[in-house]
Amino acid sequence: MRRKGLASMAVQTVSTASAASTASTASTVDLGPAAGLSCRECGEVFALGPIFACELCFGPLEVAYDLPTGDPEALRKQIEAGPANIWRYAPLLPVPADVAEKPNLNPGWTKLVQADNLGRELGVEPGKLFVKDDSGNPTHSFKDRVVAQALEAARAFGFTTLSCSSTGNLAGAVGAAAARAGFRSCVFIPHDLEQGKVVMAAVYGGELVGIEGNYDDVNRFCSELIGDPLGEGWGFVNVNLRPYYGEGSKTLAYEICEQLGWVIPDQLVIPIASGSQLTKIDKGLQELIKLGLVEDKPYKIFGAQAEGCSPVSAAFKAGHDVVRPQKPNTIAKSLAIGNPADGPYVLDIARRTGGAVEDVNDEQVVEAIKILARTEGIFAETAGGVTVGVTKKLIEAGLIDPSLTTVVLNTGDGLKTLDAVAETSQATATIRPSLDAFRDAGLAN
Repeated sequence: MRRKGLASMAVQTVSTASAASTASTASTVDLGPAAGLSCRECGEVFALGPIFACELCFGPLEVAYDLPTGDPEALRKQIEAGPANIWRYAPLLPVPADVAEKPNLNPGWTKLVQADNLGRELGVEPGKLFVKDDSGNPTHSFKDRVVAQALEAARAFGFTTLSCSSTGNLAGAVGAAAARAGFRSCVFIPHDLEQGKVVMAAVYGGELVGIEGNYDDVNRFCSELIGDPLGEGWGFVNVNLRPYYGEGSKTLAYEICEQLGWVIPDQLVIPIASGSQLTKIDKGLQELIKLGLVEDKPYKIFGAQAEGCSPVSAAFKAGHDVVRPQKPNTIAKSLAIGNPADGPYVLDIARRTGGAVEDVNDEQVVEAIKILARTEGIFAETAGGVTVGVTKKLIEAGLIDPSLTTVVLNTGDGLKTLDAVAETSQATATIRPSLDAFRDAGLAN
């Protein structure tokens, strides 16, 4: 599907009259400032509910808001006084005002690391390179943010089972969130995921089902299950709850700007799987500008993919508006979505902001993981290797300005993807327990 123009990427709000027209359905749903669901293609507004596609044009739906009005400074102070997690931004999210009092994993407020050591390695000026390290979330990936949002929608709509199609991280996040909130969980993954992610998804006690095939096969199966009586009462966080789920990624934009002193960074490098994270970070930045919480200024967004699954990068380089699906073949399995739902919107954002979409091969991914670990003590999963590797490549190509503030996202913990670096990360030496053996091994200096 091709959008009808860049206007569809603007911050979506609904008028009081539009919201009232859907009140009969939404009156019992408390999702805070969320006023409805707006089609990203035709702009049609629907009542809040577990739907994800427009009934008129089949375009994707996203949450539209009646955002707070008034003094930006008062809103800024309210946010700063909030909890050290994503619920500090509750006034800007589709959640009830008392969300922080409910059983949830309370993700967010992860570290923004000033990465001067990495900057020296990559040729960036001191104080200009930062890593937003989302491995500090409860299940060690950014997926805790989006699942926390979807969980609140599941509560509002009366679902009893939490589910998803996943490349790994999401399965663990859903399992953990469901366990904490007292939901049943049943999640679906490709059969050949990294063992660490399989174990982490299974340990929370929910049902974990491997599907023979890749992520796109898993996602198709889940779409069929939603339409079957077997799926009644199931909230699929990234399918029928997708509009709410995606809003969790906005909190990355909010945190980065707040942690920089309420300033938008000049350049951001964001991994692309479905593309939703990148589009929602852009949406979050636009909301902050509209609310007067940050100064309106130009910024560039760069998307990062692995060469073995790079449909968006290929479309960007070819100057295409349509993303042609690919069959994934990469060690970066958390990004291995061959038919990314938000791919065309990513292209629009990269072009609109003056950014780009680039990719790196598996060897470069491994190299980047080790560079980040060696310079900053951050052990990233393969998706983080993709963003650091793409950042290096873009700096060398002159597309990222090393004199401007740049934020690189690490979205998960390297302990989940040990196989990627295990072969080249072994003991330096094995010796007898004696000083002579230590000297003989050449380790004394």
